[in-house]
Amino acid sequence: MGVNEVMMNTANSAMPNRERFRAICHGERPGDVAIMDWFHRCWPDTLEQWIKQGAPEEIRSQGGFNRYFQMEHIHGLQEIVAGVNRADLKDKAAQSLGCFHVTPPIVPVFDITVIREDERTRVETTYGGQTVQVSKEFPWRMPKYLDHPVKDRATWNEYRKRLDPYTPGRWPANWNAFVEQRNSEDAPTLLLLAGFFGVLREWTGLERLLYMFYDEPSLVEDMMDQVLYLEMGVAERALRDLRIDFARFWEDMAYKSGPLISPAMFKRFMVPRYKQIADFLRSKGIDILHVDSDGNINELIPIWFEECGVNFPWPLEVAAGMDAVALRKRYGKALILAANIDKRVFPRGKEAIRAEVMSKVPFLLETGGYFPGLDHVVPPDICLEGFLYYLDLLREIGGMEKVPPSK
Repeated sequence: MGVNEVMMNTANSAMPNRERFRAICHGERPGDVAIMDWFHRCWPDTLEQWIKQGAPEEIRSQGGFNRYFQMEHIHGLQEIVAGVNRADLKDKAAQSLGCFHVTPPIVPVFDITVIREDERTRVETTYGGQTVQVSKEFPWRMPKYLDHPVKDRATWNEYRKRLDPYTPGRWPANWNAFVEQRNSEDAPTLLLLAGFFGVLREWTGLERLLYMFYDEPSLVEDMMDQVLYLEMGVAERALRDLRIDFARFWEDMAYKSGPLISPAMFKRFMVPRYKQIADFLRSKGIDILHVDSDGNINELIPIWFEECGVNFPWPLEVAAGMDAVALRKRYGKALILAANIDKRVFPRGKEAIRAEVMSKVPFLLETGGYFPGLDHVVPPDICLEGFLYYLDLLREIGGMEKVPPSK
């Protein structure tokens, strides 16, 4: 049986991009294959490898990447500093000499200072106030964290001054022009917000934060309340002026075997605050609530979904035991799904890629509310030929023409 016989695009009627995106999320366009750039982000080294393998240099820019790989665009509102994806740092030297760290939504950021270095490593402070040791050979890899800015209530009271939602530097300087431009473009638009665990970990370090849940629960709640204050302030202004289609929370609060805090702690500390921001977003018509968390979040999905209304988990890492097919069978199309294609199969060749895609994508598309994608950012061990084969397979499933071959 051919690919097109297995799965043909039964929802290819013309529709504006934003309207179509929302319709797919709501399960109204089963079979529609939307290949979105947001779910195919790459490590910088990946793009450099692909250029060496024949891709044009223009793929370094988002527009060039989308043109070459024929992807559709989701515009994450990185121009508003409310999450960890920030446009305000992109014109600066990247974390001094090319290293990429998570920078929480603080304004102003800290200065970068190189403390010491040798031939292989460099110790420096980051925009987020951490002290890290980075590899000069592999600067894009996760650094070794040596120190964090929030250690106790006194240091928190200083740090929180950088989390005012109304600080002018948090917003595009010419707001009216920005609003006009964004509202005129027909691209699904994503409001990027912080979560209630991930940024705290960036402020304190993981081990200290986990102890704080037991030793200083009131301090943890105070930090989460500040996150909520920031999110509510940002959401109120953004939704007053901008056309927004969905919102994203950044958490990264799980590892291979499960969440970094218990479901009981999640319910105690995080659910009340999630409910407040989620209820506000839904009151403004935003019912697509996206959460980014690596690792095994099987124990957290029912709490996010059933108690908070957060209905769009990503990236569903296969190595951590996440299974989009099982989630679809349990929740139906009420739970929006994306990614879950095991990136580890790509180095094994085309047959392995095809088997992985065909074991999941046709069923998930048929049942509605699914966006194909790898189960996290695309790593540099995925070659250009394998990635193009994967895209062509998706396009064939959807009854579309293949991506033109690289030159």
